Amino acid sequence: MQPETAAVLKRTVEALMENGAVVRNLENLGERALPYKISKHKQRHRRGGYFLVDLEAPPSIVSTMMDHLGRDIDVIRRAFIKRPVSKTEECSGIIPVNFEDKLTAKKK
Repeated sequence: MQPETAAVLKRTVEALMENGAVVRNLENLGERALPYKISKHKQRHRRGGYFLVDLEAPPSIVSTMMDHLGRDIDVIRRAFIKRPVSKTEECSGIIPVNFEDKLTAKKK
């Protein structure tokens, strides 16, 4: 990873945490060709590094972070995607089983 890329990721994660986000995971998806040419900060870009930051945060920080990342000259394109929250089932505990009934029951 390039030192400039590491610096961008560090700035981004620090800004997220300052705004109340909890960063769970950071995944490097690699460098690849962009789906189309993007002009940003007076430069034309054809390739870019893709990163996925898994985080938990209040929805109120999205607009703040979009502005922050939009001003960062090293960020070409940014996006936030809401992931559905998985429901956790409560454990009802161990259900007692009467083994004597099972032993004496006739097989059909």
